[in-house]
Amino acid sequence: MPRFSVIVPVYQVEEYLQQCLDSVLSEPYTDYELIAVDDRSPDGSGVILDKAAAADPRVTVLHLENNVGLGRARNAGLEVATGEYVLFLDSDDTLTPGLLADLDARLRATGDPDIAIYDYARTYWDGRVVRSASAGIFGRPGPDAFALDERPEVLDILMVVWNKAYKREFVDAQGLVFPAGYYEDTPWTFPALLAADRITLLDQVGLHYRQRREGGNILATPSRKHFDIFDQYDLVFAFLDRRPDLDRWRPEIYGRMLRHLLTIVTKPDRVPPADRREFFRRAAAHCARLRPADYRAPGGSIGLRTELLSRGHWFAFQGARAAARARRMIKR
Repeated sequence: MPRFSVIVPVYQVEEYLQQCLDSVLSEPYTDYELIAVDDRSPDGSGVILDKAAAADPRVTVLHLENNVGLGRARNAGLEVATGEYVLFLDSDDTLTPGLLADLDARLRATGDPDIAIYDYARTYWDGRVVRSASAGIFGRPGPDAFALDERPEVLDILMVVWNKAYKREFVDAQGLVFPAGYYEDTPWTFPALLAADRITLLDQVGLHYRQRREGGNILATPSRKHFDIFDQYDLVFAFLDRRPDLDRWRPEIYGRMLRHLLTIVTKPDRVPPADRREFFRRAAAHCARLRPADYRAPGGSIGLRTELLSRGHWFAFQGARAAARARRMIKR
């Protein structure tokens, strides 16, 4: 049984794929398997994967018969993974040198907790490398291994799967799987962090998150698929319904959901303009159904805008946005 399974879903990334694979296969630490899932990619990615598998026995390639999307491709890799811990790596990103060895050392030093979280940096086409905005959380004093109650600020770290290593026994015990659709990380990461008995942090950049000049982030593409966010949060709250021992987290998760919905409805590269009013109505109905009785909105402009969104006050919301823009212009 290898220590780590690194699962790489692959779709239309021929230009970046070899660099991604090399970032794993060049590691001096060798106790891992790399599982690459060709999600019916229409370019030459499948050929690159087959060459890698022929050259290195640690590489397993799955060629899916149909394109199933990022989440389902990860599930396919997870089904054949045999490692003690599972990592997910997107195929245009790269691991930083030495991550696996440092991660192994951290896990052993903390008694093999359920989840280890490492930091990431955005890498730009012009050569810039910028560490994440939540980098300070990793260096704060605190226990080496902890439950979320002890360090709730961990929820401020980007809620994605690719900056974490998950103990396979924990994944199986919690029944964690990825749903179809956009925002598939949401119903995995929230339940995982809430359910974990022990979490540890590795205070270093473990992954370079590529920022493409021409785009490439599917979430930054205007589409009605952004409406998938409602189904994904339904899964998060369904998990909480099954776990009454975690009920204390409902107001916190609800508030984070509101801020997430606010981001989606206000960013110009998410919901198409013609569909934003409908998204707003859906968000209001969604929030009315899930709002905890003990939720208290925060103060300030964020609190105002999220409350207007959750109550469905479209025109007041638009007015608040216009006023905020005017204040920013005055400050300039």
